[in-house]
Amino acid sequence: MADNTAIERAAPMLSPHEDRAFVLEEVHARPFRPIETPARLLHFAFLSAGAERDTEREALSLYCQENGHDAIPANARHHRVSFGDIHLRWERHSEFATYCWYYKHPAQADFAAEPATLAPQMYAILQPGPHLVAIDLHIVDVSSAPDIDAMFAKESLCVMTAEKGGVIVATDFKPDAGGFVKILVVNNGVPAMRIGALAQRLLELETYRVLALLCLPEAQRLEPSVRQIERSLVDATQEMTQTVSLEDNESLLDKLVVLAARLEAGAAKSLFRFGASRAYQNIVLGRITAIGFEPVPDRETFQAFLNRRMAPALQTCFSLEERQVNLSRKLARATQLLRAKVDVAMERQNRDILQTMSERAQLQLRLQQTVEGLSIAAVSYYVVGLLGYFLKGLAHGVHAFDAELAMGLVSPIAVVFVATLIRQRTKRFHPSSNSHNYSIR
Repeated sequence: MADNTAIERAAPMLSPHEDRAFVLEEVHARPFRPIETPARLLHFAFLSAGAERDTEREALSLYCQENGHDAIPANARHHRVSFGDIHLRWERHSEFATYCWYYKHPAQADFAAEPATLAPQMYAILQPGPHLVAIDLHIVDVSSAPDIDAMFAKESLCVMTAEKGGVIVATDFKPDAGGFVKILVVNNGVPAMRIGALAQRLLELETYRVLALLCLPEAQRLEPSVRQIERSLVDATQEMTQTVSLEDNESLLDKLVVLAARLEAGAAKSLFRFGASRAYQNIVLGRITAIGFEPVPDRETFQAFLNRRMAPALQTCFSLEERQVNLSRKLARATQLLRAKVDVAMERQNRDILQTMSERAQLQLRLQQTVEGLSIAAVSYYVVGLLGYFLKGLAHGVHAFDAELAMGLVSPIAVVFVATLIRQRTKRFHPSSNSHNYSIR
């Protein structure tokens, strides 16, 4: 007793994870409901996202309030409500919402009643988004079972048993004149809870089958663009071997960048659709396994039908997705190769420019040396001339002084002095003028 008291005192002190309650409730969010035979279920699925999700919940909540029921909680993802003998089960999924109307009155479960006349409430509620799925599920006992061959198209009729042979399931996966895909369940003594589980899995099987195939129209729209990009890439790689000038390579690089941008735009647009279809396909296979279908002699099975019709369509989509991935890699490699080619061409061009600059610098250095030599000669000429005037004047005042001899001796000294002075001043303004070396190795 003391231990229990200690546990009760300690429990309130535990700090739960912020998502603990959500995770625990998720596995109980969509329980099976018992369905008595006979019964009829009309199941609808609508694509909806973004603001449509809140609008949808508000519209359904308003409809419930107008018919005497409580409003739907703002964060609810599923809800059940009854309108007399009609029961509605609403569920919110990632990109779609489902409305399942359950009719358990024998008159409502009659095959003669048109589906649209049984669900006026569905047409009274604001449609949350594009309509995608409409299923008319009939659950009957063996004594009142209709003729399966007369009810469905023979070319796509699938018939199997479930619940260890206690249930026969038949459908042709084809919409009727009202747009509903009919599924027939013939019950031979299976309890209501097991029928409820089977009905929910059958509805999910058909819903996710349709959702999985949404990738096919997207793949068909993208395939011409992907094919054109593949051809353009082949042309670009062939042109890459022929281009020589830097301008041509840069133009080709721009083309590759445009192709890569177009491919990535298409891949980004289809990324969610292809990924969702792959997930929906796994759910479909999981539902088939969970139902535990058993074949009926001389009848096509659900697995065989889906493998023959659904699998090739999905493989087309996944093949296109793989083509996008491979094409993206090829574009990246081609772009890298062309960039390397452009970089080499630019380095070669830079080398030529530096070589030209080196030659110009050497010419400039030679011109500077020539000018420097002429400057030395000119300045030396004027200096010697001035000294000549001085020495000639000195010869008139000093007896036996030879002015011409003195000029001959002074001239070399004057030239060396002028040359030294000019070069010192040149070094002062151009410290590296005597060490230019622009040779490119």
